[in-house]
Amino acid sequence: MGKRLIQQRRGRTKGRFNAPSHRFRGEIKYGQDKNKHVGIVEDIIHDPGHTAPLASIRLDNNKKILTLAPEGIGVGDKVKFTNNRREVKVGNVLPIGKISEGIPVYNIELSPGDGGKLVRAGGSNATIVSRDSKKTVIRLPSGQFKTLNSECRATIGVVAGGGRKDKPFLKAGKKHHAYRTRGKQYPIVRGVAMCAVAHPHGGGGHQHVGKPYTVSRGAPPGRKVGSIAAKRTGRK
Repeated sequence: MGKRLIQQRRGRTKGRFNAPSHRFRGEIKYGQDKNKHVGIVEDIIHDPGHTAPLASIRLDNNKKILTLAPEGIGVGDKVKFTNNRREVKVGNVLPIGKISEGIPVYNIELSPGDGGKLVRAGGSNATIVSRDSKKTVIRLPSGQFKTLNSECRATIGVVAGGGRKDKPFLKAGKKHHAYRTRGKQYPIVRGVAMCAVAHPHGGGGHQHVGKPYTVSRGAPPGRKVGSIAAKRTGRK
């Protein structure tokens, strides 16, 4: 009898496949309050759940929030949550319809009030391409263009923590711990490289699946590997 497959073990409530969210500092959201606020950066902190440092900000209503820190911000700097198009400065939060073309932005809302969903990785930024009173077009880091509601908010600047990928991992253990922080598994061994008792694709004289690799949606956890409920397979 072989050991349980990774696919079976992933479903456990406690285990190495769960992200250690108890170590994360908190949610990174703008909040539902759309009133104008001024905040002071109290601290720049590290969060294992993000690739960028976080800025701890104390607002004028004495509320404390966490945001992704932009490049160039420091402790004691002022940050404004405003609708005034004249306040386009690094770290300020404005609706994208009020931001001029060519300005770099990040942590962009997909719909007004959702707190920020797009462009949150360290060193990344999007660019405002065109805008009007209702719709604004942005260029994402991937090069893709996206049209959003002009009321969606974004932060001016580039996410801090750039150059994170420039340094190589050098050894597998470093990468294992980096993935582990987000509840991911590394390295991942191919099923065909295993023995027959460890995986349905294992065994045989050479590395091959040996059976159709499409499985039904209702297959049991030990068998549910490969192309799950595939509509089609093969070359187009």
